[in-house]
Amino acid sequence: MSIQWFPGHMHLTRKAIAERIKDIDVVIEVLDARLPGSSANPLLAELTGHKPTLKVLNKQDVADPARTALWLDWYNAQHATAAVPLDASDPAPARKLIEACHRLAPNRGGLAKPMRVLICGVPNVGKSTLINTLSNKRQAKTGDEAGITKLEQRITLADDFYLWDTPGMLWPRISVVESGYNLAASGAVGRNAYDEELVVLELLRRLQAHYGPLLQARYKLALPDATVAAMRDDELLEAIGRKRGAMLGGGRVNLQKAAEIVLTDFRTAILGRITLETPPEFEAWRAAAALQDAEREAKKQARSDKKKGRKAPEAT
Repeated sequence: MSIQWFPGHMHLTRKAIAERIKDIDVVIEVLDARLPGSSANPLLAELTGHKPTLKVLNKQDVADPARTALWLDWYNAQHATAAVPLDASDPAPARKLIEACHRLAPNRGGLAKPMRVLICGVPNVGKSTLINTLSNKRQAKTGDEAGITKLEQRITLADDFYLWDTPGMLWPRISVVESGYNLAASGAVGRNAYDEELVVLELLRRLQAHYGPLLQARYKLALPDATVAAMRDDELLEAIGRKRGAMLGGGRVNLQKAAEIVLTDFRTAILGRITLETPPEFEAWRAAAALQDAEREAKKQARSDKKKGRKAPEAT
């Protein structure tokens, strides 16, 4: 299953960013530290590729610290890019973002040349909470549902520092299938765009491979780690449902309810500190998606050439 979600207001956001970027000095892209590759918007990279970019790995306090370190190294090695970990509710590191922007654009500052920053991110990544922390005011709406911010807002953080907030935006086609699942698990995708049970089955496969002890601790499965790791994803979901009392009549497990429990536990970090991907994993996913796209385009071109060949008149 491929997960896609690009509602109408995101088209407007894309147009607004394309127009605004001409007057921007630095782009802040807020990422989810639990999925730093999947939550990086390739469409945003196309729109703002020539601008210095600060990657903020938000929610770092609920991400796997060892994997966060890998992602920071990976982003900091990229051209005109800096990366910092952050918990948006903590005001001390949030203020450091202003200093990081000045390091990326050292020639901007002062009333004559104020710093102009565009802040972007996928839905439900914690961007609005971060803005409110930065400005010490409740200027941006917050919530635990994708698509809260609908309009562009200009926020003054200092006399010479202007911040433009944009609505959360995905991209028209999520070609990396794994990214679609990870985004849905994080809450970045509208609820009507995916099947919760399928998303949780994919999530459990990742947790089985890397975070089996966390599953054991949370759901008290009382099984050897090797057994948990070897279980089919649907068997594991059923076992969790039984332990948590998600039952229907006749001793059957309510798999939908069990899926909702696992999603809630992941999103609220009750499961523990988890990161769903590493840079090498994400690069492999992206390479596989690019290959599939190339094969799909080649087949499309072949069909087009064949169709044109049938219609072409014979030479005399």
